[in-house]
Amino acid sequence: MTITKFICEPVLGALLPLGLIVSLGPVAIAQQPVQPLPKVGGCPLGYYSSGNYCVPSKSGNTRGAIEKSGNSCPLGFYSSGNYCLSSPSNEREAIQKTGKSCPLGWFSSGSYCVKSR
Repeated sequence: MTITKFICEPVLGALLPLGLIVSLGPVAIAQQPVQPLPKVGGCPLGYYSSGNYCVPSKSGNTRGAIEKSGNSCPLGFYSSGNYCLSSPSNEREAIQKTGKSCPLGWFSSGSYCVKSR
């Protein structure tokens, strides 16, 4: 751990304190994006209907979701109607699988591809 002296630098008109700097190495956490989804039946928990879409609520604790493919959800997700919601401890992103394999850096989980850590 490296400790540097307290420094303040102006950033966008505010001061950003740069007191304790700890190098943790590269951190890349890919979580399921929280974004509008095409509406398929009812909307998943934490989303509301807006035309042909399910839109994330503004509560701040809405989880990322993906449309359910078949009867199961990928690793780290749970079922909510016609969707799979990211579990609270999940730090992975999932996409629907196209064909029989997943892209480089992703692994297969049923009908989905899940991003490797």
